Amino acid sequence: MDLPSSWDALRKQARKLETQLDEQMISYRKLVSTKVNDTENDLESGIDRLLKQLQQVNTQMQAWVSSGGSEIFSHTLTRHQEILQDLTQEFYRLRSSLRAKQEHATLLQDFREFDRLRIDLEDGDSVEQALLKEHASINRNSGQVLETIVFFY
Repeated sequence: MDLPSSWDALRKQARKLETQLDEQMISYRKLVSTKVNDTENDLESGIDRLLKQLQQVNTQMQAWVSSGGSEIFSHTLTRHQEILQDLTQEFYRLRSSLRAKQEHATLLQDFREFDRLRIDLEDGDSVEQALLKEHASINRNSGQVLETIVFFY
């Protein structure tokens, strides 16, 4: 990242990064609210990269204010720091929500697999199949307890 030489350049760079973050956060919100898929990794890494860049710009702005910037510069810096904090908190909240959705989807997939196994086992008569059937039932019940625990978090 080039080091801007003036307050105006830093301010413009901060606004540009904030705008990019807003656009990506809108996409990320949509992703979290709809379904779980594999595109979140690229979006997450892009948002994380932009947050780090915005933090660097804020640090440069802080150095500018500390070296004799006016009251207006200080107020502008505070506003940019608040925006960074808000975007960071929202990103972490959304990422956490997405992780919970992914875990829930995984648990549901496991339940479907257990149910398929149970149906397959009901077709057989051997002692081994009866033991497998019992094992599947125990796993399904354990999974339901886990789903309940995850649901409450």
